[in-house]
Amino acid sequence: MNAFQPDMRVNIGGFQMKNPVMVASGTFGYGSEYAEFVDLNRLGGVAVKSITLEPRAGNPPPRIAETPAGMLNTIGLQNVGLEAFLTEKLPYLRQFDTSVLVNLSGYTVSDYVQLCERLSEAEGVHGLELNVSCPNVDCGGMQFGVDPQLLGELVAACRRATRLPLIVKLSPNVTDIVTLARVCEEHGADGLSLINTLLGMAIDVRTRRAKLSRGVGGLSGPAIRPIAIRMVWEVARTVSLPIIGMGGITCTEDALEFILAGATAIAVGTANFVNPSVSMEIVSGLEAYFQEHQIASVDKIVGTVQVDG
Repeated sequence: MNAFQPDMRVNIGGFQMKNPVMVASGTFGYGSEYAEFVDLNRLGGVAVKSITLEPRAGNPPPRIAETPAGMLNTIGLQNVGLEAFLTEKLPYLRQFDTSVLVNLSGYTVSDYVQLCERLSEAEGVHGLELNVSCPNVDCGGMQFGVDPQLLGELVAACRRATRLPLIVKLSPNVTDIVTLARVCEEHGADGLSLINTLLGMAIDVRTRRAKLSRGVGGLSGPAIRPIAIRMVWEVARTVSLPIIGMGGITCTEDALEFILAGATAIAVGTANFVNPSVSMEIVSGLEAYFQEHQIASVDKIVGTVQVDG
């Protein structure tokens, strides 16, 4: 047994985790769905499926399509709503020694503020993640994430509404993600999640119909990883906010790429559908890597990638 024990703890603007491995919102349900495959006590954090004030049925099918090295989805924020989450889903998560990050979304600033206020009062919520980057709804969501002024107003309003760590999940479907990251920092965000899905489309050439009911959807999986890593690297060089990196992570090496690019923590998303135990493998893999290389703590390698030229 290796006597060297690295400190795997990380801190995302006050959101404390025992290790840097999370599961991403929208890919892990509310935790209980993966209980057969994952020891939630081993995870650093769980980002639950996005919550809205009222229950949402989501978009009509078909709303998932496989693509080379990834998948397209247009789920449309299907969720149980705030009240059912507080009474039926959150109590289950309280029994585990893992930090809970609640992803939330709304149509208006008022929606987000109400969610922040109510969730801030709930036992077992350790941080809030503002979803301003969902490409699969007609209003709200991504409209905030692509407009610096609207984003600033939203983050500032939510900052006033909660004392919990406030993390903003940004959209990659913008010309300059660094500008949006700066806006979040200026208006009181504690951290950033990078990235959400990229807009994509697939067509069935036999029927000549779009494979998704809405035509376009969010592309996730390994296909987007190089883009996500590049965006994490660009943002980390510009703002001082800690970053949760995500986008196509399937193994320990992928996770390490994000950390070296500047992410303090990582979140596993689409890979959960392919290998439900992948997050456990990454937790063990990171521990082994830090032991093998005698790295004392995660912060020692965050953003240390060497770029020639």
